[in-house]
Formats: sequence, structure tokens, C-alpha cells
Amino acid sequence: MQTKNNKKTIRAWAMFDWANSAYNLVITSTIFPAYYVAITANTKTDNHVMFFGKSFVNTALSDYTLAAAYLIIALLLPILTSIADYRGNKKIFMQFFTWLGAISCCALYFFKFDTLQSSMIFFGLAAVGYSGGFVFYNSYLPEIATLDMQDKVSAKGFTYGYIGSVLLQLICFMFVLKPGWFGIVDKSFPARLSFLLVGIWWISFAYIPFIILPKGSPNAKAHHHDLIRGGFIELGKVWRQVKKMPVLKRYLPAFFFYSMGVQTIMLVATSFGAKELKMETSSLIQIILIIQIVAIGGATLMSRLSNKYGNIKVLMYVVIIWIGVCIAAYFTTTATEFYILAMIVGLVMGGIQSLSRSTYSKLIPQDIPDSASFFSFYDVTEKLAIVGGMFSFGLVDDITNSMRNSTLVLCSYFIVGLMLLISLLAFEKKNRKFSQLSAV
Repeated sequence: MQTKNNKKTIRAWAMFDWANSAYNLVITSTIFPAYYVAITANTKTDNHVMFFGKSFVNTALSDYTLAAAYLIIALLLPILTSIADYRGNKKIFMQFFTWLGAISCCALYFFKFDTLQSSMIFFGLAAVGYSGGFVFYNSYLPEIATLDMQDKVSAKGFTYGYIGSVLLQLICFMFVLKPGWFGIVDKSFPARLSFLLVGIWWISFAYIPFIILPKGSPNAKAHHHDLIRGGFIELGKVWRQVKKMPVLKRYLPAFFFYSMGVQTIMLVATSFGAKELKMETSSLIQIILIIQIVAIGGATLMSRLSNKYGNIKVLMYVVIIWIGVCIAAYFTTTATEFYILAMIVGLVMGGIQSLSRSTYSKLIPQDIPDSASFFSFYDVTEKLAIVGGMFSFGLVDDITNSMRNSTLVLCSYFIVGLMLLISLLAFEKKNRKFSQLSAV
């Protein structure tokens, strides 16, 4: 078994976040949403587009596409992670999803209005690749870090991700804002070039962890079952273990509800600014860069606060801030207000993602070969939260043609998540023997 807390291994692991976070920033958060809204906006049709014969509000279609992508991955991952643990080859699955996502991003280079249908399919496949690779990446956390180091290592991964994505974003930023410097005449080319660069960046840097990380250890000494059946058997074994973990069973529902809000806000922020506030692409990119930079400090801050106050208390306070963000977003009418809101989102975005992952990692058994199967429950919970959040956000937008109304729906999810965290904290205090989340 590989020695934990090895600096080289941890750096290599964090580089996977460096590699794929470029997708999360450029494709889901900045250039793609702004480009998509720009080429599909049509006042004559009230911003509706046709997709395989059916009419959708343009922003609702992108929401539905992401919801469908995350639903697919939520259905696939429990089986795939079980197979990966059964065979001890989770790195292969990690590589497959990375290639799927990177190639799909490269294919978006050809995205113009007349290729809307095929481009939205590639947009969805890129999301499948990103989320699919991430579950196997997350499952390495208890394998490479001891319990007392997992908050710090988790924060390191997100920090690498924010730094790497900002660097590529700045490169893309030059093409988008100053096309004349490079002799670019086609207005669509800078955005489409950015999508191509994301795919190249993603697969190139991902090979650092692919080379250094262990491939995974089989969870069965002898394989008496075929691949699919063995995967189901492994999944059933993990599920029986999860049902016997009272804190974990209470944490996952809370994580589900507040993730419905967090993940959706991250995915729709740029579209909100473009559609509701009529902000220019350059301003939106600046705002998302601010969020990413502030998030670096947020991830580190939450890691330190959790050591002092405990994971659940810190998560509760962060969720309260998110509730305030949703209410403020409903009333936001100016670019200045949106900038201020972006800084607050950046502070709590990095923190809640990092702390949520390390909290779950602390709750599962340590030193086990089936960490991918355990983390599939975490990632499936997150993906289903994205499905629910994006679908409900898109549905309200589709019905009312207002993304402001959708923010109030997200607010209700945060409130439910907060109530569940309060209940978990009460259980934790009453049953100290179960908890690994309190401050030392």
C-alpha cells in the first residue's frame, strides 16, 4: 500500500483539479454561457430556440442539457465505481471520462448557430466526462491522506483547480477581448478557440496524475463473477455498510439539498448576468475571475475554521451566507451589485466544495480498497442535486421567462439543507462516539 501524505502524490492528485477545472470555468461558467446566449438571443422569438423539433427558452435548454448529462452520470457511476473497485482499475475509468470530456470540448470549436443540436450534445458529453472523472479523482483522497490531513489536502486540490483554470481563462481572455492583436476577424472564433484550448489543456495536464497515482487495488482476492455482476455485488456490499453509519446517513441528505443550490448557482451565474442584467461578455468574465481568485482563499479559510470549530458548524454558517446570496440575487439590478455578490460567492464557493468533500471523506472507512464505490454515493448525491437544481431552475425560467424567480427556488433548497445540518449537529452532540467531525 502506498504511503499516505506523500507530497509528490498529493501534488500529482491536485494537478487533476488543475487540469479539469478549466472546463468548469470556461465551459460552464464564463465564455460558453456568454457565447451561447449571444448566438441564440432573438427578440422576435422571445429568445426561444428549436432543439430536435421542440421549442425551448435558450437558457432553459442549456439548463436541461446539463441536467440530463448529470442524470446519466448519476445512473452510471454506482455501477462503474463498483466495477472499478472490483477489478482495481479506477484510474482507467478516470482516464476514459477525461478523454470523453476533453474531446467533447474540442468538438465545441465547431459550435455555431447552425450546429446547435450537435453542439449541445457535445456540451452534455463534456459535462459527463467532467463529472465522471471527478468521482474517481475524489476517491483517491482517503487513499493518499490521513484523516487529520484530509481537510488540508482537499483544499489544496481546489486551490490548484482555481489557479489552473484562471491561468487558462486569462489566455482565452486575450483572444476574446483583443482579437485584433491576433488578426482575428471572425467574431465567433475567439470563443470557439477557447473551447478547443480547454480540451487540450485538460488532457495534457491530466497525464501528470495518470502517471503518478496508483491504479487502485482489487477488492476481491479471486474474481468468481463476471464484470457486471461483480460490480453489483460490490455496490450492494458498500450500501449495507452505509446504512450502518448514522452520521453519514444524516450528512448525505443535507449535502444533497444545499448542493442543489450551490452547484446550480455556479452553473447559471454567467447566464444570469447576461440575460437579466444585459452585461457584456468581458464584464462577465471579469466577475467569474474574481470568484475564482477569491475562492482560493475561501477554500483555505474554511479548512482552518473547520479545525477550530468543526466541519458541521462551519458548513452551517456557510449555508446561511448562501441563503443571503439567493435573496440578494433576486434584487440585484446593477453590475456593481453583481460584482459585490460575486466576491461573496467566491468566498463561500471554494470553502463549501472543499469542506463538503473532506467531511464525507472523514465519515467513510479509512484504508479500504473500495473507496471509489463509497465516493460514488457522494458523487451521485451531488449529481442528482445538480439534476434537481438545474431542472427546477430551468423550469421556472421556462415558465416565467425570468431567472430571478428561479433564485428563490434555490433559496428554499438551502433552507432545507440548513435545517438538516442543524439536526445533524444535534445528533453529533448527543452521540459523540459516532463523530469524526468535531474540532480537536
